[in-house]
Amino acid sequence: MRSAQIQRKTNETDIVLAIDLDSDGSTIDCPVGFMSHMLELFSRHGGFFMDISCDGDTYVDDHHSTEDIGIALGAAFAEAMGDKRGIKRYGNIILPMDEALILASVDISGRGALYFDAPIPTEKVGTFDTELVKEFFEAFARNSGITLHIRKIAGDNSHHIIEGIFKAVARALREALSEDERFGGVIPSTKGML
Repeated sequence: MRSAQIQRKTNETDIVLAIDLDSDGSTIDCPVGFMSHMLELFSRHGGFFMDISCDGDTYVDDHHSTEDIGIALGAAFAEAMGDKRGIKRYGNIILPMDEALILASVDISGRGALYFDAPIPTEKVGTFDTELVKEFFEAFARNSGITLHIRKIAGDNSHHIIEGIFKAVARALREALSEDERFGGVIPSTKGML
């Protein structure tokens, strides 16, 4: 069973998180409303069960809660993926979200890195600082050991661009984590490990 539970407690946040890569549904309790919405989309489009509870210092701003959820979610993915035996490893999509068009490409490589080229036209969506989208995915990629490319091909509306990013990454991850029937049971690397 590909699942994990993570607790991350700092002076800035207290996060309890559970995921199951082979179930769906979500319960998101996050003080950052826009982030809650994006995590629900991520869960639905990835086909991942996610139960996330975050208590954060949002009286400062949304940065710590957003980044620390990315750290915890990345760590949970790393644990749930195990040795990655039998997965496709790679996944990609070009996803439309109204006028926005987003490319997301994933390599479950064990070498966590984010390559982000998705300018967002406004500094905020509601009260959410849009620069935190990159912070979230950087924390997620680094802690999950996933190489992640995100590119905006088109888009004018900041909400649509960000929503497209979360949906695209979730769909690319779902593909990369799916079973490779032809090479079932094999670790998808000539190194013998990822």
